[in-house]
Amino acid sequence: MKISEYAVKNYQFTLVMFLMAIALGITTLFTMPRSEDPDVESPQFAVIVVYPGTSPKDMEELVVDPIEERINELEDMKRIRTTISDGLAVFRVEYKYESDPDEKYQEIVREINSLRPELPEDIFSLEINKFQPSDVNILQIALISENASRTKLKFHAEALKDELEKITLLKNVEIQGLPEQIVRVELRLEKIAQMHIPLDAITGSLQSEMANIPGGSIVAGSKSFSIKTSGNYKGLEEIKNTIVYSANGKNILLKDVADAYTTFDETKHITRLNGHRCVFVIAAQKSGLNITNTQKVYKPVLESFAKKLPSNIDMVHHFDQADNVNGRLAGLGKDFLIAILLVSITLLPLGWRAASIVMISIPLSLAIGLVLLNLFGISLNQLSIVGLVVALGLLVDDSIVVVENIERWMREGHSRLDATLKATRQIGLAVVGCTVTLIIAFMPLVFLPEGAGDFIRGLPLAVIMAVLASMLVSITVIPFLSSRILKSHENAEGNIFLRGMQKLIHGSYSVLLDKALKHPIITMVVAGVVFIGSLQLFPIIGFGLFPASEKPQFIINTITPLQTNIEATDSVSRYVEQAVSKIPEVKYYASNVGKGNPRVYYNVTQENERTDFAQTFVQLDEHTSPDRKLEIINQLRDEFNQHAGAKIEVKNFEQGPPIVAPVEIRLFGDNLDTLRTLAARVESMMKQTEGTLYVNNPVNNLKSDMRVVINQDKARMTGINTVDIDRTVRLAVAGLNMGNFTDADGEDYDIYLTTPKKERATLASLDNLFVNTRLGAPVPLDQIASLKLETSPLSIDHYNKIRMVSVSSSVEKGYLNSVVISDVVSKMEKMKLPEGYSYMMGGDVEASNDSFGGLGTIIIMTVFMFVAVLILMFKTFKSMLIVLSVIPLGIVGALLGLLISGNPLSFVAIIGLIALAGVEVKNSILLVDFTNQLRMQGKSVDEAIREAGEVRFLPIVLTSLTAIGGLLPIALSTNPLIAPLAIVLIGGLISSTLLSRIVTPVVYKLIPPRI
Repeated sequence: MKISEYAVKNYQFTLVMFLMAIALGITTLFTMPRSEDPDVESPQFAVIVVYPGTSPKDMEELVVDPIEERINELEDMKRIRTTISDGLAVFRVEYKYESDPDEKYQEIVREINSLRPELPEDIFSLEINKFQPSDVNILQIALISENASRTKLKFHAEALKDELEKITLLKNVEIQGLPEQIVRVELRLEKIAQMHIPLDAITGSLQSEMANIPGGSIVAGSKSFSIKTSGNYKGLEEIKNTIVYSANGKNILLKDVADAYTTFDETKHITRLNGHRCVFVIAAQKSGLNITNTQKVYKPVLESFAKKLPSNIDMVHHFDQADNVNGRLAGLGKDFLIAILLVSITLLPLGWRAASIVMISIPLSLAIGLVLLNLFGISLNQLSIVGLVVALGLLVDDSIVVVENIERWMREGHSRLDATLKATRQIGLAVVGCTVTLIIAFMPLVFLPEGAGDFIRGLPLAVIMAVLASMLVSITVIPFLSSRILKSHENAEGNIFLRGMQKLIHGSYSVLLDKALKHPIITMVVAGVVFIGSLQLFPIIGFGLFPASEKPQFIINTITPLQTNIEATDSVSRYVEQAVSKIPEVKYYASNVGKGNPRVYYNVTQENERTDFAQTFVQLDEHTSPDRKLEIINQLRDEFNQHAGAKIEVKNFEQGPPIVAPVEIRLFGDNLDTLRTLAARVESMMKQTEGTLYVNNPVNNLKSDMRVVINQDKARMTGINTVDIDRTVRLAVAGLNMGNFTDADGEDYDIYLTTPKKERATLASLDNLFVNTRLGAPVPLDQIASLKLETSPLSIDHYNKIRMVSVSSSVEKGYLNSVVISDVVSKMEKMKLPEGYSYMMGGDVEASNDSFGGLGTIIIMTVFMFVAVLILMFKTFKSMLIVLSVIPLGIVGALLGLLISGNPLSFVAIIGLIALAGVEVKNSILLVDFTNQLRMQGKSVDEAIREAGEVRFLPIVLTSLTAIGGLLPIALSTNPLIAPLAIVLIGGLISSTLLSRIVTPVVYKLIPPRI
């Protein structure tokens, strides 16, 4: 090849380019973005509507239906899931994945804003949020104190928040577990009633005093001045001295009819770390940054801040994603070094000079690969690093083939330079063809659809870039180095390792090949039986989309009976803490009562506020193995199953796209009562299905509400409007938010107008309540309204505008997701649903359809690209068929590998099967190409097959061994996401190397191509 000749003859230029690539690669390694998982930004948005005091049915009619109608009309809409509860509606809007997230965000904001005038005026808030991977918190810090006041904790938490916000690399710095500071204005209702002061007068006075109206500007001479009005309150005394009414020429101040004081809002989120009272300060990292570099910036800030804290407040930096990332990268770096060592051992038969030349291709190819990865915007994360480790076993293949061929020519008596040029020219086209087929095998994985494809994309791109770089290195740098470093062997048959391998080849392989060539039909029948037999393993292996995370952390969800107050839920949470604290491997356990733990994992979002929910985030010692973690999880599950007062679920973090649960049945229909009945039947069926765990039916119970029933006749007679009654009830129960102000110290406060009560309203809050007539006369509430208990749905769910109930379940350890789902589906098919009602499977089934939706197209594309390249190389269909005949033989070992290791056929394992085709074809090309060359030299088909089999067996075995050596550390790793990929490739390489070296020559004999 001309490029090889140029590289050899202009070695100074080649050397400079070689050094430049190394320098660029090292620079890129330390500067490119680094994170734990890939940044996957999808066009998904959350529309959150808060409309306090509205029942789910009213919320559905007034808010949800019109918004869904408008959103559903938008282009590229994929699905809308809506959850409706008291005063809250959350829309999860998902566009087709290929849509532009920024463009679709602007579109949905525009449409919702245009719809706003048609929605109820008194909606409290309407937010539209993006789902961004960079919103995962990289920091969770606890400020712990058992005796510091809330004010003190707030002061120091805000000081820490201010320090972290100064770091430009961080975003979304928040304080959690501390209620907002407010000004509570408690009205003395009896006095107001005696003085005949209308409630409207008090609310109107407070709101008007908080109005901040700009005065405009005036011109005085040659200058212009802005006029500042007094505007808003500056402190508590001003609020107390607000004139709320005038009667008989006398001004009545707020302090005459109410008590105003600063306090904290109602506690809705209780936080503890390792059982100690605390508040959490959290922060996320901005997108596209190197988390290791970010840690170097914030760590000194935290260390400095900890020294300034008073003695009764401790700061515990209990969660830091940078430590996880650095630990994982260090682990993969260790695997990398082991892989390099194993690869170097497999190169011993080439001799130390040849092996050294081949080893040089590793850092050079990886350096170029890193530079190319960075240009494509891929960060250094667990997937891209695994791709580089996978490539490690493949990128030396080209160099091995080139060096081995040069050495063979030198052993035949050619000079070093002559052997280099002739051997490279002979093998060059085959090397390019091998690399192209390998790239074709991995290229379709780059175009896998949806979030799962986006998530995995860094892996195939890393392999492609490194292998592409290795091809360039093998036909430029390797020939140059070979022409300078290699020297003739003292023994023409090579070193002791090479002679040993050649002897093994002649002693076993040659004999076996002779027998196979004499009985080609029997050989093909045996190969066919082996292949068909291996296909029977698919049902035994089973299917599981994504495995659980290997990280030493998990969560515990505590769900107390419906409408349990936060104090009762807190007592169950303390029971969970006691059980967790007894486990020696537990390092930290962060408790969150009334809300979920801040988001610390890419596919788990924080649970919204609810009094009957608590979550405990458990972190084990970093050296805890995944097997030990599963033992702890099962131990806790057994213990918590005995607890009668609550449902306590111990859940491992799962890899892959976010799903409700692996097993999910969605029931559709119009009538809520019918849906409840069907959901109960499905729940019972799922509980009876073997392997299900934590079956959840959200409509299992109805919620009890207390309705204020207004006597409309009496209300009209007294001149009281319904809205006045509703406002008075809200005043007594939740309080009326009058607005906010900023005091002289820069602190923000909301002002709540309410009645005297403890932190939370009770039934007593409605006693002695008065409603003003239009003239200000007080009318006792119990004269015009009464309280009545009624039941209502806890929530209403929609899926693409249709009412839906989702019944879901996790899967017990020891059971395959696919088997449990199959059992559930077969039972659902037998279940008769009423007319107008239907079901669909969500969970793993939906995620699998999304993830593999375009897989058929990808496989077709891969096959045709293989065919196209092989036809281009060999110019005959027969040669192409001979090369492709190796693919089924690799599947045999891949499936056996999964069976022996106990791994199901997962998303990543299927990726391994697709990639395996390229690795196998690469080896077969070398064999077929050399056989064709020998026939062109005048040798018979049988002679050419035998000689090519023996000569090419060595480089093929060496390349397979180096690939296996590079993949072995990943296969033995504890990461269940990436280990199946390596297992599939290793198993496939072993079986294809052993079987295809017999089968491919036999196929060649049966259908010899035209030369």
